[in-house]
Amino acid sequence: MAFPPSFIDELVARNPIEDVVGQYVNLKRSGGNMFGLCPFHGEKTASFSVAPDKGIYYCFGCHKGGGAINFMMEIEGLSYPDAVRALAKRAGMAVPEDEQYQSRYRAQERLWALMKEAGRFFHQQLYSPVGAECLAYVNKRGLSKSIVTHFGIGFAPNSWNALVDAMRKKGYTDQELKDADLVGEKNGRIYDRFRNRLMFPIIDVRGNVIGFGGRVLDDSTPKYLNTSETMIFNKRKNLFGLNFAKKSKLGYLILVEGNIDVVALHQYGFDCAVASLGTSLTEEHAALLSRYTEKVVLTYDSDEAGQRAAQRAIPMLEKAGIQVKVLQMKDAKDPDEFLKKFGADRFKLLLEDSANRVEYQLNAILKKYNITEDDQRIAFIHEAAELISTLGSAVQREVYGNRVAEAGKITPEAMKLEIGKAYKRRIAREKKRQEKIDLEPVKALQPKSRTIRYDNMKSAMAEEGIIALAMREPALLDSAKGLTDENFSVPLLGRVYGQMLARHHQALEVSLAVLEDLNPEEMSHIAGICQRQQGPVNEEAFRDCVRIVMGAAQKKNVESDDDLLALRNKLKESKGTK
Repeated sequence: MAFPPSFIDELVARNPIEDVVGQYVNLKRSGGNMFGLCPFHGEKTASFSVAPDKGIYYCFGCHKGGGAINFMMEIEGLSYPDAVRALAKRAGMAVPEDEQYQSRYRAQERLWALMKEAGRFFHQQLYSPVGAECLAYVNKRGLSKSIVTHFGIGFAPNSWNALVDAMRKKGYTDQELKDADLVGEKNGRIYDRFRNRLMFPIIDVRGNVIGFGGRVLDDSTPKYLNTSETMIFNKRKNLFGLNFAKKSKLGYLILVEGNIDVVALHQYGFDCAVASLGTSLTEEHAALLSRYTEKVVLTYDSDEAGQRAAQRAIPMLEKAGIQVKVLQMKDAKDPDEFLKKFGADRFKLLLEDSANRVEYQLNAILKKYNITEDDQRIAFIHEAAELISTLGSAVQREVYGNRVAEAGKITPEAMKLEIGKAYKRRIAREKKRQEKIDLEPVKALQPKSRTIRYDNMKSAMAEEGIIALAMREPALLDSAKGLTDENFSVPLLGRVYGQMLARHHQALEVSLAVLEDLNPEEMSHIAGICQRQQGPVNEEAFRDCVRIVMGAAQKKNVESDDDLLALRNKLKESKGTK
């Protein structure tokens, strides 16, 4: 749907980028820009920048970027029209609507309402006669009535159509039931997907019921059945219990494997527990966790599968800037069992004694080898040295190096040498990778996106210069005599230039924030071009770029690496780069 340009201009003006982003990211000012940890990927140091004067954001790590509208699209998973509506609501603006337009957001709202009604239905069934067996199971598991109510736990009757009939009476269509993944279909007829199961509503951080997890009451399979991907549910971007845990005052989050563990921990006073939803921890999960905490205690099951999952999760969480500790339980498989056996006080002691991730990983390495045998003892020392060499602090490397030396029965000096060799090997590998990039300027200058390619690199670089300079000083467009979007070698840059030129001629705002018809990848690319360019605006450099583009359009020249580096250096000198 196309919105009037004047409306978009006012919308952007009334939604400052730093205010919009600041709702999701803790921003700190540094010079003219503001920086924070990127909400779209995991990182330890802040590479996510916001430029209030340009009205844009850009991450130098994952290369996502854009204006306020694009940020809302990315962070909330909205379409362009719905992102506009969200910002309009925030600013108290009325949205000019097309009566023929059916918003995806309206469809989402219907599904959210449907899932809420389904949750109420399941909860009511738990306390009805048909739910007697399930209620007995709940009581046997030690779940209190208050915690059952708190989490909205319910029961899916052992029926093929109980939910279908109830939701039809509420006015929901069969298609909506299918879109929410509440039903299956066979021979043209739909039936309840969840049957005879203990039901856990999955609630997002905004309080919307977006899915369900169902557990069997006996030994039938599958033991757990979860909602599949839908318009409102993505298991890679949501965590069970985070809607409650984000409000915890404990100062950390406990990451466990199952829904029951989360509920049990909350019941025993640990209201900071969360779990992934039928999938291993993902980078999206880690990035989501980093919005709410700087510390995570991994409390995975004590079996081999649980420990492997912990090993996979550690680097993802650390990459997101999260301090990781690992809790290991004895005499219990999972937190639910431990709490029932030993109580909350013992679990609190376990939390306080939980090992940091280096201790945990070194112990895991030690368990792999029989260090009474010389060859295995040497292998243990080599692998431990590789791990310790990744630590940023010399003090950490010495402390853990001494521990390994003691376990491996070698001198601290010998261990220090081994860690030093591992450190040098790692630095050499990284240096070699960087040198390879530096020696291939054409490849290095290609866009990160695979869908945007530069066939004529020299012209493309000049086209970038035109976009970046004119975005900061639209009056420069008056000096681009004869230059049209058709002269551009990169279709995306030509489209952007065409929009900028049209807006300038209509005396409308020219900025990245008001560009239309760009997908997130394209918007991020343009934001990167704009955000990388700093320093004073140089009219001579702009005219040089125009000449290069027009000359390239007339003659499809092939440039050398030296030509490209010279042009890149000229643009750096005139505008500066971050």
